[in-house]
Amino acid sequence: MSVKSLRQTVQGLLPSLTPVRFVAENGTPVKPPADYTEPPADVLREAYRRMVLGRRFDTQATALTKQGRLAVYPSSRGQEACQVAAALALRPDDWLFPTYRDSVALVTRGIDPLEVLTLLRGDWHCGYDPAATRTAPQCTPLATQVLHATGMAESMRRKGEDGVAMALVGDGATSEGDFHEALNFAAVFRAPVVFLVQNNKYAISVPLARQTAAPALAYKGIGHGVRCEQVDGNDLVAVLAVLTEAVAHARAGQGPFLVEAHTYRMDAHTNADDATRYREAGEVERWLAADPLSRLEAYLRARGTLTEEDVAEAAEQAELRAAELRAGMNAESAHDPLELFEHVYAEPTPQLREQRALLAAELAEAAEPTTQQPRSQTPLQSQQTEMQTRLQTQER
Repeated sequence: MSVKSLRQTVQGLLPSLTPVRFVAENGTPVKPPADYTEPPADVLREAYRRMVLGRRFDTQATALTKQGRLAVYPSSRGQEACQVAAALALRPDDWLFPTYRDSVALVTRGIDPLEVLTLLRGDWHCGYDPAATRTAPQCTPLATQVLHATGMAESMRRKGEDGVAMALVGDGATSEGDFHEALNFAAVFRAPVVFLVQNNKYAISVPLARQTAAPALAYKGIGHGVRCEQVDGNDLVAVLAVLTEAVAHARAGQGPFLVEAHTYRMDAHTNADDATRYREAGEVERWLAADPLSRLEAYLRARGTLTEEDVAEAAEQAELRAAELRAGMNAESAHDPLELFEHVYAEPTPQLREQRALLAAELAEAAEPTTQQPRSQTPLQSQQTEMQTRLQTQER
């Protein structure tokens, strides 16, 4: 490869020097790079509606956690632009690989909110059908779903399908080996996968400066030969424009695409976290001024794309869905203990069959009427009873 060709190749991988943006914090338009096209007005209006629904879902889930209805909930308030855009950039037959913080993306993808919260309620590892929804279970370990997304993308490529997989990760996941292994594999085999890094500035309590010395996480892909970009993650117009381009890039057979979205986690890591121990209130206040929802609303109102009726209708729909979610969460769920053994393996092992039979016998015994005569003791139980009788006689 000549020096000229090498330079062109490297430049083709480099992200923009500053995050791509279409809308300023106050909702006024800014001149975007020539490489990206603003999404149509009707798409942006629908994105606004989805953000309103997502924000209300998030606040309702947080309230349910405080009421003890959920075991834990990782809020994504402030990151709705990333998650809504990620879901809207994909086709229904594409695959999404979310983290535990990406519940709003799942709701935007059309998954029942009750099924989304099944994991966080502690009922099942996954409340929805991944195959039917083309959405992998929400992943708690950092970066493991990135490998799964890459494998799925490569599978679709080998089958001759034009599907794309998108993996959502946080900034902390970029420090994991799985992240780099996935990027390297995807680049070598030109797998149609998009990696969206939601850089919310903290991996639990570890700030970004302790994660990396790179000028931006977007540069992480260059060493692997992955096309990279960085975007203002609180500007939905920009995030949707960049992700639409990234998905088209991957679908066209041009290989993987890494997007870093600069955003912020408004609430604590989870309800079990005290964020005041590692960040100041002033920092949160500064990011509130860049709130993605109010930012998009101001932009669309100024353009005449969004009316008062649209705003009121979105708010009304959000409240109705929140009420449905509360009602569903208040209903007691039925559990069958024998479901513990389902979906572990496609074909249960002999050990699992034995354990299931033992549990079934114990459940049947517990359900027997109490008036029934006690069963005869085993030899070991008889020996223990005899020893206890001897000791009691000696004590007398």
